[in-house]
This record gives sequence, C-alpha cells and structure tokens, in this order.
Amino acid sequence: MSEKKGKLKEREKGGKKARNAEGPGPMPELLPPDIKMPVKKIPRKVYERELAKLQVELAKLQRWIRVTGQKVVVVFEGRDAAGKGGTIKRITECLNPRICRVVALNKPTERERTQWYFQRYVTHLPAAGEMVLFDRSWYNRAGVEWVMGFCTEEEYVEFLRSCPEFERMLVRSGIILIKYWFSVSSEEQERRFQARLKDPTKRWKLSPIDLESRLRWVEYSQAKDRMFAYTDIKQAPWFVVNADNKKRARLNCIHHLLSLIPYEEIEPEPLVLPPRPSEHGYVRPPLDEQTFVPEVY
Repeated sequence: MSEKKGKLKEREKGGKKARNAEGPGPMPELLPPDIKMPVKKIPRKVYERELAKLQVELAKLQRWIRVTGQKVVVVFEGRDAAGKGGTIKRITECLNPRICRVVALNKPTERERTQWYFQRYVTHLPAAGEMVLFDRSWYNRAGVEWVMGFCTEEEYVEFLRSCPEFERMLVRSGIILIKYWFSVSSEEQERRFQARLKDPTKRWKLSPIDLESRLRWVEYSQAKDRMFAYTDIKQAPWFVVNADNKKRARLNCIHHLLSLIPYEEIEPEPLVLPPRPSEHGYVRPPLDEQTFVPEVY
C-alpha cells in the first residue's frame, strides 16, 4: 500500500510539473444551468459609478442609431420579478423617449385576438433611427398563454413553428434583434414577491397571474426550455442574464447590449449659447392674477 501511495504521489508531482510547463490547464466545467453560485452584493458606489459610465455609452449608441438610421429591437423576457423592468428603466432614463421607446402591451383586445398573432407587435417595430425595448413580447404565447391555458395547442405549436421565421424576416429587413431572458431562482423570486406585498409602492406589481405563477414553477420551466429549443436561432439567439442580484444583472445586461452593437461615437456639432436678449419692453402681469402650486415643501 505504501509503495502504491508513493508511486501515486510521484505521478501527481510529475503531472503538476508537466502542467506548469505547458501553462494553465483546461478550464473547469461550468455548473449546470439550474445550479447558481451565490452572488455577492455590489457596493452602491461601485454600482452607481459603473452605471454612469454605461449610460454615457448608451447616449453614444442612441446618437449613432439616429444619425445612421439603424433599427434596433431588444426583447426582455423572463420570470416574474426577475428585474426586467428595472433594467429597462436604467437603459432609458438618460435617453430620448422619441428615439428609444418602451413597448409593454396589455392583454389583447377582442379585435386583436382575431388578427395574425404577430400583427399587434409589428405595429410597434422601429422605423429608421429608432430603438424599441419590448417589456415582454410575442413570446407571451410560448410562456404565460400556454402555461395558463390562454391559447390552444394548435396556436401554441404554430407559434413555435412560425416564430423563428418571423424573426429571420426581421433580421433580413435590417433590424438588429437582441433577446434577453432574465433568470431568477425560485428562492429569490419568492423573496421579491414577499417584499412587494409589504411595499405599497410595489404592490401593484403583483397580479393574480403572478400569484398563479408561484404554483406553476415547473410548468414555466418546461415551457421556457421548449421555447429555447425552437427559437434560439443563429440569427437571433437568446442571451440569459443571471438576475438573482438586480444591480449586477443591470450592469451585465447593459454592458452586453453595448458589446453586441457595432456603434461608433459620433461627435455632435459644436453648440455655442448666444447671449440672452434683453427683456426690455416686457412687463410681467401681477403675480396675484396667477394661480400657483402651494409650496408645501
């Protein structure tokens, strides 16, 4: 036994020397997608500093889109309470809403239910010089509509068949199409649901559908897996955002979005503010003739 152990140690030493000579060994295998390492919180100062940098780049991206006439569509999908809305808010808060629009459609009307399924989404696609962010999208059919029984099996199967071709058509038409799936663990989703119950400013975010989704975690997981199998295409692949930590998810998603679009910084034309003209000849009406908002603060 001692001889075998000695030989084993010699082989291990030899192997270490060989690996050191050749350089670092192969990367370790990634964890399965359903197993997530704990994510440390990012310090507020670091988060705010990095977000400010990214928002400057988003402003550059916006100008490039407008000047060059690009058409960009970004789809945000994922679990309830996964942080999609917060990420969209950080993207848009420093951009021009006439150039970067958010589309968050309500449930279809009776008329829309009789239309071609993609029709109500097509009307919101960007024109030249625009970027559209879909806060949930046509993928409702592969998720909530299928799991909750709001569509037939025939409609569901037809969607899985036609969606890849629909997206290929968008890409061929010149649209830059990017799709994100925000992934959150069941434990973190439950924590956020409980927080929404206690916070009156977030209570509106909880709907009967959200509560039902808590009971159908497995069904939603199976629907997501099948959706990926059909719609994770080369022309428009899915990108998964680990969203158990909201701040890290926002930074990672925005950074990745900027990396996918080959934008260039386009310097705006220099502006010089001329001197203000004199107010000579203007007399302001009496203040007591106007109704002011009470200065409570």
